[in-house]
Amino acid sequence: MPLKDSLLATLVAVIWGVNFVVIDVGLSDDVPPLLFAALRFAVVALAVLIVARPRLPFGQVALVGLFMSVGQFGLLYTAMAMGMPAGLASLVLQAQVVLTILFAAVRLAERPTAGQVAGVLLGALGLSVVALGRSAATPLLALLVTVGAAASWACGNVVTRRLGSANGLALTVWSATVVPLPLIGLSLLLDGPAAVGHALTHLSGAAVASTAYTAVLASWVGYGIWNSLLARHRTSAVVPFTLLVPVLGMSSAALVLGEVPNRWEALGGLALLLGVATAALGLPRRRRRPTYGGGVEERQQTVRVPG
Repeated sequence: MPLKDSLLATLVAVIWGVNFVVIDVGLSDDVPPLLFAALRFAVVALAVLIVARPRLPFGQVALVGLFMSVGQFGLLYTAMAMGMPAGLASLVLQAQVVLTILFAAVRLAERPTAGQVAGVLLGALGLSVVALGRSAATPLLALLVTVGAAASWACGNVVTRRLGSANGLALTVWSATVVPLPLIGLSLLLDGPAAVGHALTHLSGAAVASTAYTAVLASWVGYGIWNSLLARHRTSAVVPFTLLVPVLGMSSAALVLGEVPNRWEALGGLALLLGVATAALGLPRRRRRPTYGGGVEERQQTVRVPG
């Protein structure tokens, strides 16, 4: 890719990496996590006013929203509210790559390559090391809930792949329309109307700024740039930049929040990241079919990433 586009891809990785710290800061002001996630996607959904609806059955778009947003971010925000460190969350969430391969093998009958199998095994080993060697500051339940968020994301990846939509931004925006009500309903059930009402009427500046960052920068700007890069370049040239996200997430958490992983978390995280890299970079390329004019036809894939 040209230097300009490489810098844009790096910018997106920075936005998405810092996103975890921003979420943590917003949650620190006693906003119920499910309500906080609902506020984010209520703002994301406002973009339906300017983003055309994807040409897909709305039921399928809603299914993407339930897995990608309600499941993934509802669980992620909850895990972080339970004490999951922001930096470690950015790393563990990358288990979605290895889980996507497993789910696609079962649901889509996609036979994984040898490299993908190796990546899955290495990623599982790394995740196990993180779980067993985690510090006392990382509750086991919060870690498991984060893995659940990664699993929901992986399910969303499989659904998205089945749809074959090339406009990831439109899918992100329109699928967000089904997110706020379920999350608010769950928050009312789990946190109670009093806590929800108090939070909505006493939103702090940090909570508002966090919502604006996650909705505007992480979702609108991030996906806008990302999908424009995917439209101009090969997927294999763009996707590797997502590997910067957990690195930047952990670095920003260390600088802003003082989070420093212990030795086992660092070693397990490195193994998980290597597994993700092996699985993601080892994805088989789609076969190119020659046309009678001497060109090629290649289907553009939608790639979902953190944020």
